[in-house]
Amino acid sequence: MSLVSRHLEAQGITTIVVGSARDIVEECGVARMLFVDFPLGNPCGKPNDRDMQQSIVSLALEVAATAIAPRTTVQAPVRWGTDDWRDAYMRVDDSNIAALRAAGEKRRAAPAADAGKG
Repeated sequence: MSLVSRHLEAQGITTIVVGSARDIVEECGVARMLFVDFPLGNPCGKPNDRDMQQSIVSLALEVAATAIAPRTTVQAPVRWGTDDWRDAYMRVDDSNIAALRAAGEKRRAAPAADAGKG
């Protein structure tokens, strides 16, 4: 998305990236970013939390309209709830390694099974 944003900006189209991977997005040099400190894949908020999602989109539009300096990053003043999602997010340990391994093997086997059907 960051590279698409840069291309659109070069064509005169205002963009804003709403994201959770601040270091990556800023490194790509986007014109405007609304940083939302949420788990990856959830930059606009919790699933089915319409109020949170609307507030984030509204803030993004405000940043797009008011940012005057290049490479502007604004941190959204929202929280996922508690910060314990950080402890569990993408954690691999003895309690889940077998399940994660099985899921990975199943995912890797699916393309091979699909290729054999054609």
